Amino acid sequence: MDFLYKMDSYVNSILPIEFWDIVDIAVLAFLIYKGILIVKEIRAGGLIKGIVLIFAVYLIMSFVRMKVMAYLLRSVFDIGLLAVVVLFQPELRRFLEKMGHSKVSKLPVFSSLASDNSDLLSQKWSNAIEAICDACEDLSATTTGALIVIEQETKLGEQIDTGTIINAEPSKELFGNIFYPKTPLHDGAVIMRDGIILAAACFLPKPQKEETINKALGSRHRAAIGMSENSDAVIVVVSEETGTISIAENGELTRNLTRDSLKKYLRTRILPEKDKKPAKPPKSSGSDEDNSAEKPKSGFMDFFKKKKFTDKI
Repeated sequence: MDFLYKMDSYVNSILPIEFWDIVDIAVLAFLIYKGILIVKEIRAGGLIKGIVLIFAVYLIMSFVRMKVMAYLLRSVFDIGLLAVVVLFQPELRRFLEKMGHSKVSKLPVFSSLASDNSDLLSQKWSNAIEAICDACEDLSATTTGALIVIEQETKLGEQIDTGTIINAEPSKELFGNIFYPKTPLHDGAVIMRDGIILAAACFLPKPQKEETINKALGSRHRAAIGMSENSDAVIVVVSEETGTISIAENGELTRNLTRDSLKKYLRTRILPEKDKKPAKPPKSSGSDEDNSAEKPKSGFMDFFKKKKFTDKI
């Protein structure tokens, strides 16, 4: 009978359900969902499982009244928040940066004000994408290494300051001159902003989890992955060893791209929504026995085949 009284009190405490209760539950569900995605993105599943295991052990100790163990575990949880901040500092920083990546101009109120600038910028990026694809095709054929960083919402002022300002219209010939092995600017990355080659010979940050990257990858691919971990930039890499064209974004490396697939990827990621066209999966040009295909995590990358890291620089 006591149990029924308790259940009746619980039910009465949550009824009737109002509109804001539904909103509250929906927001909580969304936050839990985003939290799961963040855990997957930072590849810290083992650490999260360890935290959940410690919490489960604490509940068991409290239930069986093992006071000493329960007290020790409770002390661990008292500093748990600070420990999580320290352990996940790079991931939390990257997550907060992504929260600020949304443009105010994308709001309907401001869309009409930015339409003219958007059309001009779209045209500049269309020309830049053609130049990037033409240059990568030629550099790949001659196995000339290249590293092109396409800046998006996160500004790359720190990296630009390490290089040489060029501020020039992109072209296949200019990329070829920059990355020609005997020129002073070839050893570093080109950074593009608003469809313009802003700087060359720029130094990029190292990957945060360098030990998890295949040791066969050289400095260019590692720098590309590191830059993609620290920003929302799209980085195009041409291997000096094999001529393979790759793209790094969000800490992931998509490899073995052709000129057509590279063009589709860049247009999908860089051009405004109204200029994007649904991309069809590219036809397979042959099998690659040394690499096994993987499905990229992002939906817009479904038409690519992600390969294992086997290139050298």
